[in-house]
Formats: sequence, C-alpha cells, structure tokens
Amino acid sequence: MLSEMLPRPPAISVAEFRQRRDALMAQLPESAAVVLPGAGLMIRSRDSEFAFRQNSDFYYLTGIREPDALLVLLPGRADGESVVFCQDRDPTMEAWTGRRLGAAGVVTEHGIDQAFENAERDEQLTALLAGRELLYLPLDNIDAVAVAEEALNDAKAGLRRGRPALKGWLDISPLIHVMRLIKSDAEIALLRHAALISAHAHLRAMRVSRPGLSEFQLQAELEHEFVWQGASGPAYSTIVGSGANACVLHYIENSALLSEEGLVLIDAGAEFELYAGDITRTFPVSGRFSDAQRALYQVVLNAQQRAVSAVQPGATLTDIHQGVVHDLTTGLIELGLLEGDVQARIDDESYRRFYLHSTSHWLGLDVHDVGTYRLDEQTPRPLVAGMVLTVEPGLYIPSDEDIPDAFRGIGIRIEDNVVVTTEGHEVLTTDVPKEIADIEALMAKK
Repeated sequence: MLSEMLPRPPAISVAEFRQRRDALMAQLPESAAVVLPGAGLMIRSRDSEFAFRQNSDFYYLTGIREPDALLVLLPGRADGESVVFCQDRDPTMEAWTGRRLGAAGVVTEHGIDQAFENAERDEQLTALLAGRELLYLPLDNIDAVAVAEEALNDAKAGLRRGRPALKGWLDISPLIHVMRLIKSDAEIALLRHAALISAHAHLRAMRVSRPGLSEFQLQAELEHEFVWQGASGPAYSTIVGSGANACVLHYIENSALLSEEGLVLIDAGAEFELYAGDITRTFPVSGRFSDAQRALYQVVLNAQQRAVSAVQPGATLTDIHQGVVHDLTTGLIELGLLEGDVQARIDDESYRRFYLHSTSHWLGLDVHDVGTYRLDEQTPRPLVAGMVLTVEPGLYIPSDEDIPDAFRGIGIRIEDNVVVTTEGHEVLTTDVPKEIADIEALMAKK
C-alpha cells in the first residue's frame, strides 16, 4: 500500500543565502577574499559516477547544486561582492546530463552578483584576486589551496607593478561552521520534514517486520519511503542490525535474517533538500519484548527521556552525556551486568564495555553536522536556541561467557532529533513510537 504524500515545506529563499554571504563577509577585513570550491563528480566505476551531492558549506552560502562550481567573495568590491564560476553551457553535454545553469542562470536564479563559466576561470580569477591581501579558504580542500598558491605567485609578480602583497591564507571553515550551528526557521522546517519522512519510514519498517525477512528487506522498505516522500535518499548508510548485529555500532551489511526471538535496531534517516534526519529505534521482530529485552530497553529509554528533557538553553552536551552515563550505569548495576557503587563504575569506566559512544551530535546539512562541541579545551559549548542535535544513548551487551544468557547479544539504541528553543526544546521525531507499550501496540496491528 502506497503512503500518502506529506506536504512539502518551502525552500530556503535566495534572500537567506545572500544574508549568509553578507554575514560571513562582515567578519572579514575588506582586503580579504573567500575562495570556496563546490564538490565535483566522483567516478563510481569506469565511466559511471556516484550520485552528485553538493559540498555542504558551498551549498549553505549559495544554494547551488551543480558540480564543479567555485564561489569567490570579495568584500567591498564595487562590481559585486559575490562571484561564482560554473560549468560551461554545452548543448551536447546538456543533451546527455541535463540543463546547466550557466553564468546567467547563476545570477538570475541564485542571486549571485556576477558569474562566469569555467572556461574563463583562470583569466577572471587572477583579476578578481589581484590586490587582495588575505585569502580565506577551506584548508582541507586541495583545489582551494591550489587557487591560493597560484594567487600568491600572481601577487609576487604584481609587486613589481605596485600591488599590495598577498600576506597568506587562513581557514574559512571555522567561521562558516559557527554560522551553521544556529539554524534559521527555514532550516528547522526542512529538518522537521526530513525527520517526519524518516519517522514514516521507521513506522513502515516496524509494520512489515516479521521473522524470516532479511535485514536488507527492511532497508528496502525504509529507503522506498524516503524517495517516495521526495527525499533524495538516505542521509547516511542505513543500519538494520538484528540480534547481535545491533551491537556493531555502524553495522551496514544488512544481510542477516530476522529471528523470531530477537530485536532489530534500525538507525536510518532521510535527506531532504540536503538536510538530514537521523532516527534510531529498536523493536522486537515478533512484536513482543522478552523480559530481559524489556528490562534492558527500559533502562535505555529512561536515560534517553531524561536526556531529552535536559535539552535547553545553557545546558551542555557534556552535562547531558554525563547524566546518561549515570543512568545507564545505575541500570546496568540493577540488572546485574555491573557490580558495586555507581560512581565507582563511572570513575573506572566499567560502563564503557556496554556504552561506547557519546550521547549527542549536531544535526543539519550533514548528519554529523559541523561546529565544535567546546569553546576551548576547558569549556563545553552551551546550547542556544536554533541548535539541532541528536539524543541517542544505547547499550550493547556482548555475547561473552560472563554475561547472563538472557542478555547476551542484545543491542539497543533510541535516538531522537531535538531543536533547542528559547523555552526549552522541540522533539522532531515524535511520530515514531519508543515506549514499549506503543511499539507492541503498533506491531500488533500488522
């Protein structure tokens, strides 16, 4: 049965992309320039390519999705502060791969001040950067560094004609990534929609799950729903781990059969308009939790719910994680999987046998979105309204001889997407259940 199409939110406006460029340039000296390449096509095999996905920083500042583009920002330039180099218009190539924007399309459709096709790049870029004293570029991008090195050579030659010296270059990425930490209302609407699509896909997988199906068949159900609802596909490699496979944190083989007695952990999210959803749910293949599964699941759920409730302005991810560690360690001791005092087991990190990862990460254009978690080595970054994060505690019980039989090979993770608001928080992923009774009721209706 086909799902009902969800209403789509508005796209981010051209004006918002321009505001981002202006905000970035306002942080730079007037004698500076920004050089930011977009992504290029990547060969998958022989003459076929991977599906193209634009560089997130480049997209954040331009909204342009074509490959092989280059953004140059020139604060104070009278003829326009934003310049983009783009693919050449080529009727033969466009007959094979589709329309290209061309310079005129970049200007009219994306609000860029000036554009040139790549055939003019070498000549025009030299002129644009002449006299700029400081370049900002992503230092991990070899194409950008090559542009900077060429600009340095040109500047040395220009010294004889009285041009200012190019003093060097700095990394632009940290400045962009601080901006990307705070999402606009339009971005939150896209993240809300990506979460909604992701939730519908998880519901679909829960409803069809039954013993004897393969993990990859649940993956197919999830990814069908993503694309059916207008997402480009998964925001990351879909994880469907049944039984002990759920204890492998980034398990993506998705090749085993679902067993009647086991749980299945699904970590999957849709990418909509380049923004990521990221949901994890764990549920019984048969539709009913065993006593041991129920007990362990409730420990994780309690920790996850308390962590979500702690998301508010001024809180830190460090504090939220420490709360989760305390709650999980307490539960492990109550279930007999650890022994002794709670704080002692936290201090000696015994809990890490069962909980190996952090509780949260930023979410946005990248599933593990950019932005540092600390202001400096000593100071965790406080949450502010507009930040978006995941909350995803888990427990992963190895199949070792010293583990009680009932708990061996159980992996449980519960993950929601949460926006920090001025009043506290908004959970974007409430459409897919996580309470035991709600999961069992949903699966009973299959």
